[in-house]
Amino acid sequence: MNVFEELESEVRSYCRGFPAVFERAKDHWLWDENGNRYLDFFGGAGALNYGHNNEHIKGKVLEYIQNDGIIHSLDMASVSKREFLETFNEIILEPRKLNYKVQFPGPTGTNAVEAALKLARKVTGRDSVISFTNAFHGMTLGALSVTGNAFKRSGAGVPLGNAVSMPYDGYLGDDTDTIDYLEKTLEDGGSGIDLPAAVIVETLQGEGGINVASFEWLKRLEDLCRRWEILFIIDDIQSGCGRTGPFFSFEPAGLDPDMVCLSKSIGGYGFPLALVLIKPELDVWEPGEHNGTFRGNNLAFVASTAAMRQYWRDDSLSRQVEANGARVREAFEKFVMTWPDVFVEARGRGLFQGLVCNDAEIADKICAEAFANGMLMETSGAESEVVKCLAPLTIDQEGIEMGLEILEKSIRTVLGKDDSRVA
Repeated sequence: MNVFEELESEVRSYCRGFPAVFERAKDHWLWDENGNRYLDFFGGAGALNYGHNNEHIKGKVLEYIQNDGIIHSLDMASVSKREFLETFNEIILEPRKLNYKVQFPGPTGTNAVEAALKLARKVTGRDSVISFTNAFHGMTLGALSVTGNAFKRSGAGVPLGNAVSMPYDGYLGDDTDTIDYLEKTLEDGGSGIDLPAAVIVETLQGEGGINVASFEWLKRLEDLCRRWEILFIIDDIQSGCGRTGPFFSFEPAGLDPDMVCLSKSIGGYGFPLALVLIKPELDVWEPGEHNGTFRGNNLAFVASTAAMRQYWRDDSLSRQVEANGARVREAFEKFVMTWPDVFVEARGRGLFQGLVCNDAEIADKICAEAFANGMLMETSGAESEVVKCLAPLTIDQEGIEMGLEILEKSIRTVLGKDDSRVA
């Protein structure tokens, strides 16, 4: 009996793209139960920025467990939570001159989004939220209402309201600044768009297809929010924690959001953890007004604290991410130049890179062939037309080169091309 097919729901998805039973993992490698080794260009969908079983982080977690440290504590105070908050403030917030209160809304990214939207409505007294085309913010109903993907939205089973989708940067072509369009709808009493409580945006849309907003566009969006007294929320769940180079993806744009949603790699070790960073003047919650049983994940506090102390006291990791990201981008651009009839463009920032195919079926086949050749990669985009690189940030140069070789070999197999090297 295949226990997964027999007993697990049909909703499972990643196991269909990666048809193996995995047994162990280390750094940027996984092994299945038959001993086959796989290079990881998937990174737990962005939850494993520091790789699998990172030795430094693992040591801190094991020490904490060995000492019978608190594991579950709801939102009670614990030593591990105190150390996390102090470290986060000292290493992440203060050097960037960011002033936020930290809310622990629940274990996943969609919990952070739900809390941020709820708080925005409470603060402003308004009910609508503006999001953007191709956005992805989570799978619960509030987060789905500000998500663009039609397939994911259709799973809600109920109408998704109190949200308006606006065109993301570049959605209407390079010659159209979509902030002008958004501003016009706010100014025009006949647009049918009510003044929203908030705008929620990803600086780089991961699930939406590695769509990258320009810093100028993001700054104009923030300025518009300030003029209209709309709360400005950045979803940094997948693109934060160093994925684009700096800790926060919005740093290079000089933004100062009202709220920031974090999850995925903030847990440090693949542990579930989510945060909402809130400007202090907006922290108007009543005690217990938003809660959750698993918002006190002390193992995640320990792992995250260890990760911050190990990797974020200086810019070494950021520089490594930028260098490896540039190498991946160079290879992707060469693929586009070599096969312009197959690939549309390369796009991304840091180690968040995408290779856009003109046919979603090609993207799926390339990722399937990569897996057959010993590497995990996934697709993204509205039609799954983008081959996505989400390698752990700690991957070494040898791992990057090996991954690019496997990818090129997989492309050539799918396209039926010769074996001469491109990347």
